[in-house]
Amino acid sequence: MFEDKTYKRCACRGPLVDKDGKPVLDDDGKQKIGYLEKACPKLKQRDHASWYYSIELPPGPDGKRRPRAKQGGFRTKKDAATEAERVWRLAQDGVDVLSEETVADYLRRWFAKRVDLKRSTRTGYEDYIERVFIPYLGEIKLLSLRTRHVQAMFEKLWADNEVHAENHAKAHQALAAERAAHTAWKNCQERPRPTQLRQAWQDAKAALKKARAQPTHVTGPGTQVKMLNTLSGALDDAVKEKLISENWTKHVVLPKYIRPKPVLWTPARIAAWRQSGEKPGKVMVWMPEQTGEFLDAVAGHRLYPMFHLMVFRGLRRGEAAGLPWAETDLTQGTVHISEQLVSAAYDVWEDTPKSESGERTIKLDSETWKLLELWRDRQAKERADWEEAAKVWKRTGLVFTWEDGRAYHPEHLSQTFSRLVKRLGLPPVRLHDLRHCAATLSLAAGLHMKSIQTLLGHGSYALTADTYTSVLPQFEEAQAEAPLALVPRKSPAQRDVDQEPEAKADVPLEDAADVPTKDAA
Repeated sequence: MFEDKTYKRCACRGPLVDKDGKPVLDDDGKQKIGYLEKACPKLKQRDHASWYYSIELPPGPDGKRRPRAKQGGFRTKKDAATEAERVWRLAQDGVDVLSEETVADYLRRWFAKRVDLKRSTRTGYEDYIERVFIPYLGEIKLLSLRTRHVQAMFEKLWADNEVHAENHAKAHQALAAERAAHTAWKNCQERPRPTQLRQAWQDAKAALKKARAQPTHVTGPGTQVKMLNTLSGALDDAVKEKLISENWTKHVVLPKYIRPKPVLWTPARIAAWRQSGEKPGKVMVWMPEQTGEFLDAVAGHRLYPMFHLMVFRGLRRGEAAGLPWAETDLTQGTVHISEQLVSAAYDVWEDTPKSESGERTIKLDSETWKLLELWRDRQAKERADWEEAAKVWKRTGLVFTWEDGRAYHPEHLSQTFSRLVKRLGLPPVRLHDLRHCAATLSLAAGLHMKSIQTLLGHGSYALTADTYTSVLPQFEEAQAEAPLALVPRKSPAQRDVDQEPEAKADVPLEDAADVPTKDAA
C-alpha cells in the first residue's frame, strides 16, 4: 500500500539544536552552525524551502529490505506526492528506482554486450554513442531521461548542421580564391614575379587552411533516422531490463526522410549537368546506351569481367570483390553469394552479405558466363607465370584478384571505376550504381519485381518496389500504351466512312446532338 510521505526542508544555515531544543556544541564549546533543514523557523511560510518525499520500496530480489527512495526540490506538496506515487508504482513494476546509472554508463554497457552486430554496424553504433549521444545526454541519469532530452539533442544537431553547412560553403569559396591566386601568380609573365602576387597566394592558402579547420560535417535526415533507431534499440533493452518505464524515443520528431530513388541520365539531364556541373539526384543510373558505351570502352580493361557481372547480375561491390571460386560453378553457370569484403577507414575484412536474404544463388547470363571462363584461364596463367618466376602467389581463392593473387581493395575498385567514367566523359555514376543499372534493365526486360528482389538480395519486396519506381522511358511508354490497346476502336479511315453526311458538317462536337437526323425529319 502506497503511503504519502512528504515533508518540507530548506537550505538555510544557522545555530543548530538537537531534538530536545538544546544547542549542538563543537569541541570548543561553541554552538555549531549548519543547515537548519526541518528546524528552520520559516518553513511555515508558503514560498520558503522545497518539498521532499521519502517512501519505502518493495524488498529486493533477495527478499531484503532496500533503502528508502528520497527526492526533493518540488515546489508544492502535491508535486512531491505525485512523483512519490509514480516512483512507487515503478518500483512495484520491478523498475530499479534507486539506480544511479547515467545514460553514458548504460549505453557503453549496452554496446559492449552487442556482440551480435556486424563489424560495420558496430562501427556506426560506436560513432553515434561516443560522438553524439554521450556528449548530449551522457550525464543525465537513465531514470531521469525523457523525450524532451532526446528531442533537444536533435535540435542541437540541426543547429550544428546550419553552422557546418556555412563552414562548408566558406571552405569552398576559400578554395576557389586560393586557386585563383595561384593561377595569377603562376601565369604572370613578368620576371621576377611581383612579390604581391606570391603574398596574395600565401594569404589565400592560409585562409583556406583556416576555413578547412572548421567542422563541415552535416548529419543528413537518413543518418538522423539511423541515430534515432540506434538509441531506440538501446532504450528498448533498458525497458526489458526494468531500468526505465518506457522508451522515450517513440515520440521524437525528425525531418521527413525520403529514401533517394534512382534517376536516369536522360539526354536533357545530361545537357543540364554539362552546363551546371550539378547532378539531378543523389543516385543516378545510366540509360542502356550509356551502359553499352561504357562496357565497349572498357572491354580490354582487366576489371571488365567484374564490371560486366555487376551491370547484368547486380552484385554489390564487396560481393564482387569477395566472390570465391568455391562458390562459382562454371559448369552450371551460377555464383553463390555468401560473403563479401567490407571496408571502413581503408581497413578490409570479410563479412556475410548485408541481410539474411543477401545470401543467394544467381544464374549467370551467357556472356558473363563466358567472360568468367576466360578470366579463370587468365588467372591460372598468371599464377603459373608468377610461380615460375619464383614469386609467391597469394592463395586467396577469390575470383577477381591482382596478378599475384591478392584481393582487390573495395575502395580501389570504386576509384578505378570513377577514373574510367571521367576519362570517357560519361555522366557520373558510382560503382554501386551499376547494381541499379542491373535492376532497371531487368525491370525493362519484363522481369517481375519479386525476381529482381531475389537478384539483388533485398531484405523486403517493399524496398525493391519503392526503389525502382523510376524505370527506363521505353518501358514507361509501353505501360502508357497498354491500357489504350485494351479498348477496341475502329480505324480513323473506317470512322470517316461510317459518319453520316450531316455529321461531317462543320458543327462543333458539343452541338452535334442538336443537328436533326433523317428519322427526326
